[in-house]
Amino acid sequence: MSTSMTGLTFELLCMQLLTGIALGSIYALLALGLCLIFGMLNVVNFAHGAFFMVGAFLGIYFLGITGNFWFSLLLTPIITGCLGLLTERFLVRPLYGRGLDYPLLLTFGLSYVLIEVMRVTFGIEGLPSVTPEGLGGTVNVGIGYFPKYRLFLIAATAVIIFGVWFLIQKTRYGLIIKAGAADQEIVKVLGVDIAKVWLLVFALGCAIAGLSGILAAPTRSVNPEMGIPILAESFVVTVVGGMGSPVGAVVAGLLVGVVYSMTSLFFPALSELSIFVLMAVVLLIRPQGLFGKAGAMG
Repeated sequence: MSTSMTGLTFELLCMQLLTGIALGSIYALLALGLCLIFGMLNVVNFAHGAFFMVGAFLGIYFLGITGNFWFSLLLTPIITGCLGLLTERFLVRPLYGRGLDYPLLLTFGLSYVLIEVMRVTFGIEGLPSVTPEGLGGTVNVGIGYFPKYRLFLIAATAVIIFGVWFLIQKTRYGLIIKAGAADQEIVKVLGVDIAKVWLLVFALGCAIAGLSGILAAPTRSVNPEMGIPILAESFVVTVVGGMGSPVGAVVAGLLVGVVYSMTSLFFPALSELSIFVLMAVVLLIRPQGLFGKAGAMG
């Protein structure tokens, strides 16, 4: 145990909780993109981690060119979303109706193509992490000093999640997404071009992955392989929350982040294992995940 009980304080626990929420914010965003694609298209996107990695590289690259983090934050998800459009239209769409295996294998191969492209473009070692100007250092949160950027990460995630919730729950397009996830045939009968909906949902999921990448870049090493471990962790989050449930993705993402952070405090050697133990416990108690039916749109 890394922290003795005598050295354990309420302030330390609260700071570790905040750290877990910041980490969980990235998990929540990634899992949100995954579950949107799975819930609507019934496609397991194994390239999701690669889109996350591409977003991190593009974010640092654009920041280095322009010196403007906010411009990078806007441009990166647009580019990864456009890449998602091309992927769905020309690679994934021809495989619809052939079962889960074909799109899964295709996106698995695509992830390695993207990794190699980043290796050739930016090098094997990747790019150094850069904290945006004005978001460096720490701030007093009442229980101690906490990194400004991680507070920004939590706030930015909350805004993005609210935006996705508003899109799904309060707009016509969101109603179509939910209806399509429940019964695609009814949507077709109503005259909706379901292919366009699939296209935009896949692009939105990839844009969220790219946005997660640029937000996570200042907190971790940016290299071509960075998407591989976080993809596995994102699938854990998706399974814990319930496949296809945006609400489940958010709640489970934060839960996984907190579990990882708290385990790191008490048992650092078990921190990686802890999230898989959490998944096993949840599946034993509730096999469909915390938030119900697969494919539910929240």
